Amino acid sequence: MHERQATGPVHLSRRTVLLGAAAGAGALVLGAGALAPAAEAASFIKGADISWMPQMEAQGYYWNNSAGTRQDLFTVLKGYGLTAVRLRTWVNPSSDPANGHCSIDETAALAVRAQNAGMQVLIDYHFGDTWNSVGTQRPPAAWANLTYSQMLQAMYDYVYHTMNVLKYNKVTPTWVQIGNETNSGICKPTGSISNPAQMTGLLMAAHDMVKEVSPSTAVLVHLAQPQNLSSVQNFLNAYRNNGGQWDITGLSSYAQGGNVPAVLANMQTIQSSYGKPVMQVEYGGPLNKPTQVRDSLRAFITGLKGFGGLGTFYWEPEGYSPFTDYGSSAWDPTTRRPTAALDGFLNV
Repeated sequence: MHERQATGPVHLSRRTVLLGAAAGAGALVLGAGALAPAAEAASFIKGADISWMPQMEAQGYYWNNSAGTRQDLFTVLKGYGLTAVRLRTWVNPSSDPANGHCSIDETAALAVRAQNAGMQVLIDYHFGDTWNSVGTQRPPAAWANLTYSQMLQAMYDYVYHTMNVLKYNKVTPTWVQIGNETNSGICKPTGSISNPAQMTGLLMAAHDMVKEVSPSTAVLVHLAQPQNLSSVQNFLNAYRNNGGQWDITGLSSYAQGGNVPAVLANMQTIQSSYGKPVMQVEYGGPLNKPTQVRDSLRAFITGLKGFGGLGTFYWEPEGYSPFTDYGSSAWDPTTRRPTAALDGFLNV
């Protein structure tokens, strides 16, 4: 059941890594004005973050399809038209089933399974040992006391190494997300948005190493709460004005019902203002309101398609209790069948 685990290459010296980044500068300049070929050629992406899948399997959880028959999770998702998965990775995670794991070796193993199932892969770097989100941006414990220059080197080394672990496992991510819901910055306080030059420096170290190892991979920055347009713009302005480069703007929105149109309008504004296509990399809604969640998902997909948005990912639809008390999944914990929420991906 376990895929081959990669140890990856030995970390290179600071001089070697930085020279490697400089050698790829021509490709980076080319990529700054256009999407990577893989992203450019893709049709509208329907996907899901399924990072809990291996730990759920390890504890005996499984998934039925809509007919009530036990089936491989990738097969079930593909039956709803999903073609991509998003997988997070943490630096030095704990062994907690729901809040740990997701080391690069574990993430690479799941990416291999996804790729073998015919799915495209989005890698989500949190740049922490556990959850980082709009309200929390903690650096990995091993980086917490580093100076900015030391942290910059740690970022170069970490992303270069982890991208090579993926490469060693023959995984080519279609997309890589540098940071998770980074409205307030990353690795705070060093990379706080209140210090935009350092924030941009850290993110560009990640960007450059992604492109160095996998030039065809599109790089996303990821912001939460597009209903708060100024929060997203504050980050993007600070990042762009300090030389930040990116291919796609990733956005989280769990808006429902009558709140969806205003969020879509802001997403369109973000796309037109910065000249980068948007992708909704997180969506979900109340487990106990599946038809509402279905209809809102359809509204997002229709709206995003209407102005050239690239895709929508459902966040951890496969998670169900008692593995997690997360209340916005799309699997019924009693029947182990997908709820009507996933029907939002069909016929749209």
